Amino acid sequence: MIKANNILHELLEKRRSAGLIRSLTKPAELLDFCSNDYLGLARSAALRQRIEQAVAAQSDWPSGSTGSRLLTGNSALAEDVETELAVFHDAESALIFNSGYDANVGLLASLPQRGDTLLTDELIHASMIDGARLSLAHRHKFRHNDLHDLETKLKNATGTVYVAIESVYSMDGDLAPLAEIADLCDRYEAALIVDEAHATGVFGPNGGGLVQALGLQNRVFARIHTFGKALGVHGAAVVGSAILRDFLINFARSFVYSTALPPHSLLAIRSAYQLLPESEPLIARLHALRQYFQAQIQEQLPHTEWTSANSPILGLIVPGNEACRAVAAKLQQAGFDIRPIVSPTVPAGRERLRICLHAFNSEAEIDALVQTLKDVG
Repeated sequence: MIKANNILHELLEKRRSAGLIRSLTKPAELLDFCSNDYLGLARSAALRQRIEQAVAAQSDWPSGSTGSRLLTGNSALAEDVETELAVFHDAESALIFNSGYDANVGLLASLPQRGDTLLTDELIHASMIDGARLSLAHRHKFRHNDLHDLETKLKNATGTVYVAIESVYSMDGDLAPLAEIADLCDRYEAALIVDEAHATGVFGPNGGGLVQALGLQNRVFARIHTFGKALGVHGAAVVGSAILRDFLINFARSFVYSTALPPHSLLAIRSAYQLLPESEPLIARLHALRQYFQAQIQEQLPHTEWTSANSPILGLIVPGNEACRAVAAKLQQAGFDIRPIVSPTVPAGRERLRICLHAFNSEAEIDALVQTLKDVG
């Protein structure tokens, strides 16, 4: 035990000396320009009331699911919610996972078989990377949103080919060229997998995601929708064909060997989806604020570099870990909850302040943030 603790101490000290140590912090009373609660549903009294009413109507249900879905954890409620999700996302079926991480790991680890090829955008989320690492397929990255590089790799791929991307990238906030990637996948008979984590509730009819916004749902093999961001609750689902659902029930280890979500979580998911059609004004407000913010930075901060202009996630490039942390600290001291994203989470030299906009932010808060950015240089 002493030897093991010494090794852990050395590894932590190595990370600390590199300026990369992580620690948990308690929430502070700051203006939220950080969270993924894009529509404010996590703090919504309307959603909380809807969930409470749904739970009260089923007061005899257990607090826990009591087991995995394949043992004692399945329920009519779980299957009903999955059917509702499939209808909402215009798919044959849906399968609920305990988190977006579980969904991505389970899907990418199990789907491509030995001899197949898995092509992944170089900036996909860590959960997709971890799933890809567990896969037995040949794995290759292509340059971010680079259609030429993707096509070159598609030409050389063997076996069944899968292409894994995000629709909205979590660190840069930019959008994938979904229609063009779908065209390439059609041309080379590849199956397209799209993580819609940061598009769910933000893009598309009733917040159905970027795939549905572009009418591509019948050309995408699998979509991953997570509920802990714009929907304000917890969990995730893979939507796609009925045979994909059957396959995942049998082979996705993060599904097979996880205790299922409890009834309360399932009712929360249902409640959030029921509220989405009523949230169109919030979605419109979110995108109006994004446009307002972009206009302000173009006018007030013309020489700054930003990662994206098309989503509520905007990254201000501040090269260097220490410089990025220093600017973030000044912003926090000024009352803004903005965090630094440093290497190796992002490439060295591309460190940034990740600024997230929300429907509950105001133009006055944005004005104050832009002015503070000018003041800190």
